[in-house]
Amino acid sequence: MHPHIAHRMQGITPFYVMELLQRAQQLEQQGRDIIHMEIGEPDFTTPSAVLAAGKDCLNTGEIKYTAAAGLPTLRTAIAKFYQQQYAVNLDPRRVIVTPGASGAFLLAFGISLNPGNSVLMADPCYPCNDNFVRLFDAETQFVPVGADTDYQLNAELINKHWRKSTKGVLIASPSNPTGTLIGNAGLQTAIQQVDTLGGCFYSDEIYHGLVYGDQAQTALAYSDDAFVINSFSKFFGMTGWRIGWLVVPEAFINVAEKLAQNIFIATPTHSQYAALAAFSSENLQELFSRRDELKLRRDFLYENLLRLGFRIPCKPEGAFYVYADCSAFTNDSFQFAKDLLEVEGVAVTPGKDFGYNQPEKHIRFAYTASIPRMTTAITRLERFICR
Repeated sequence: MHPHIAHRMQGITPFYVMELLQRAQQLEQQGRDIIHMEIGEPDFTTPSAVLAAGKDCLNTGEIKYTAAAGLPTLRTAIAKFYQQQYAVNLDPRRVIVTPGASGAFLLAFGISLNPGNSVLMADPCYPCNDNFVRLFDAETQFVPVGADTDYQLNAELINKHWRKSTKGVLIASPSNPTGTLIGNAGLQTAIQQVDTLGGCFYSDEIYHGLVYGDQAQTALAYSDDAFVINSFSKFFGMTGWRIGWLVVPEAFINVAEKLAQNIFIATPTHSQYAALAAFSSENLQELFSRRDELKLRRDFLYENLLRLGFRIPCKPEGAFYVYADCSAFTNDSFQFAKDLLEVEGVAVTPGKDFGYNQPEKHIRFAYTASIPRMTTAITRLERFICR
């Protein structure tokens, strides 16, 4: 590395799927038909009510800075949403609007981690979360998890792996890449265990709303001291608008706003006004219909992958991913993904992107394409593995 590049960058890992995405786009430019099952972005458009609100804001021409913590009306709307969805009373002052969930993670870790601290995370997990920790000269303690715990951390694992440097625990439910949930009782006992150990609990609730059975409960139902990260990207379908939020414990309100002032100034104004429309009853009904469609897609993909010989010990309960064991076909999932793209034009994500827990045996399939498109993808995949 160049001598002037910060040492911390040696530990920042790339997102390997971006290499596959770039190649997929090259093949499309050459006229190839590529079915995208690699990126966590469904093929739905921005909901019409949200789009209209964003246009109305832009048409005023008054796209000025907002307060660093966000529009007061939006913070209030988010707090009201917690009351409606979870029966949780939330002070809007604790809600900080951020540029996507990524901005929320930066704030949460920036205001709570010191150099040398460590954060417990399940392995496999979303790779950027580890890199956010590293930015603050802290480290991630990866805990290998499997089907016996639904690929989730629990109170027992937290207690077993806690050490002197451990500052907190991050639990993502539903999880990326596995789509699994931690049960309400498991979430509560995990939070209690972290509290007993004197740490911080970070709850990644980005895929809340995209749950296909009983609704997931927020960590705020069990603790006012949890940091809760959420986003308008997934359930609300606003990926490119780059808007999310962070709920902080009361003691962290001022420092969170202070850090936001310095690293973001504010979340894009038109995105905030657009997000206000996301909570309308009309828009929520559209989102629930999209969730129903995603459930059909999940069932279709899950059943067909099992039929082809992939192992999936835990049926995904949320998000829009299937994390499948491909060891019946390969001992190198990254090469498998590259070859599948070149030979059959199906783009998927290799396990290499999600940690160190047998990544060579796993592929993440995103059911973000329509069932007709996935039908074609399954035909191509079957031809590929039977060649």
